[in-house]
Amino acid sequence: MSYQGYPPYGQAPPQQGGYQQPPPSQQYGAPPPAQGQYYQQPLQGYGQQPPPPAQPYSAQTPQTYGAPGPQSYGAPPQQQPYGGAPLSAPPGQQPYGAPPPPGQYHQPPQQGGYGSAPPPQQHQQQYPQQYGAQQGYAPPPPQQPYGQQPPQTYGQPAQQPYGQPPPQQHPYAQQFPPTPPSLGYGPPQIIAWSGDEDANALRSAMKGFGTNEKVLIRVLATKDPLQIATIRQAYTRLHRRDLLKDIRSETGGDFEVGLVALVRGPLLNDVHLLNDSLAGMGTKENVLNDVLLGRSNADIEAIKSEYQRTFHRRLEDDVRADLSMKTERHFMVVLAAQRAEDSAPVIKADVDRDVNDLYDATEGKVGTDEMKVCSILSTRNDNQIRAIAYEYEQKYARKLENVIRKEFSGHMEDALIFQLNSAVDKYMHHAKLLEDTMAGAGTRDSLLISRVIRYHWDQNHMANVCAAYEKRYRKRLANRIRDETSGDYERLLTACIGDGL
Repeated sequence: MSYQGYPPYGQAPPQQGGYQQPPPSQQYGAPPPAQGQYYQQPLQGYGQQPPPPAQPYSAQTPQTYGAPGPQSYGAPPQQQPYGGAPLSAPPGQQPYGAPPPPGQYHQPPQQGGYGSAPPPQQHQQQYPQQYGAQQGYAPPPPQQPYGQQPPQTYGQPAQQPYGQPPPQQHPYAQQFPPTPPSLGYGPPQIIAWSGDEDANALRSAMKGFGTNEKVLIRVLATKDPLQIATIRQAYTRLHRRDLLKDIRSETGGDFEVGLVALVRGPLLNDVHLLNDSLAGMGTKENVLNDVLLGRSNADIEAIKSEYQRTFHRRLEDDVRADLSMKTERHFMVVLAAQRAEDSAPVIKADVDRDVNDLYDATEGKVGTDEMKVCSILSTRNDNQIRAIAYEYEQKYARKLENVIRKEFSGHMEDALIFQLNSAVDKYMHHAKLLEDTMAGAGTRDSLLISRVIRYHWDQNHMANVCAAYEKRYRKRLANRIRDETSGDYERLLTACIGDGL
């Protein structure tokens, strides 16, 4: 569902069917269109009926590895692989640069992808571009599993931890189909693809005197999570050896750290990052934010399950032992996995209520009701948060991000800003996070590695992050990484972002 009705940053309102004329029996205009994307999504009125429920997993036709999945109602077009041909506009939308069809009320001008020339500065309406993100206001298409389908109940929210107050929940959170887990976070699957050739290539690269690092990079940096799991199984079956142990014995330094993260796959690497961040003195707050914030309910449930399976401890208990006071309560709400699903719609009345509640909890009173703000940003989906941020600025002429920075401090401030920016424009948010690891004196290599590898698992997402980075910093991300790294470590990271192979 697009958040229609508002012109993009710096552009004048549409000339045809402009939003000043009376609407012909159409719903309330929606927030701004998504920005920085390679495709646009079918538009749906703000407050209209949501699309019909998604078909259960068990009813879907099994898909062969590599074949395109069926399109669900209201979903964006099938994503192209990184480096493929640009995606064309879906049916019913005008190509980039073409005028909108006459007589369309609340139809915003079509947007270009990241890297397009900025529009001329006109008109007073200068907020929407900032509050548009990459995925519009429709739920993303469910990731088509390879081979078999995950069970219907996978990813359902867990019970609230004992002694914790139930988080404030969006009224529609449990009435819409659950968001499927990200690739690599679902149940184990057998894919119609053989990893034998790559497993043999990896063994040959590490066997005998010396190591062929280029082969390790070529094989491991280009595979998706299910292929990585298949290669690991094939390596053990064919050579009676553990791929992870061999990688550790044959490589070192940051290059080893990156390869280990790839071989583990996204889910197992996440839980190891969490365990490392919670062990010993202090907590690596950036890791907690990166792994846990802005995630779907299904991903959070998968992370909690894998953490307990791997370390025989509950993640909630370890987080509670390491954090304190209201920051601890904030992350307990996050770990409760009670976000509105992506399929839940943006409803004007709910957005207005959340905007008023946020104002009353911050600027509208002496002191701050921290848990009210935490609850809203931790239990709404990205589309709803994007709408809340836009409407807050429209109503109070202040950006919600600036309000949070004024009212909060420390880890809670960072976490709330992370949740907000992740929803508003995920691509630009991730581009900024990458720059943060390289800015200033020295490079925070562990964060750079974990972020590059986390984003690379979805190569379409990684391509958009690279485009967002170049748009903001006027420099290619690959060149920036080359400035900060060297050797095999440099070649591994640039390969992960789709450059240098």
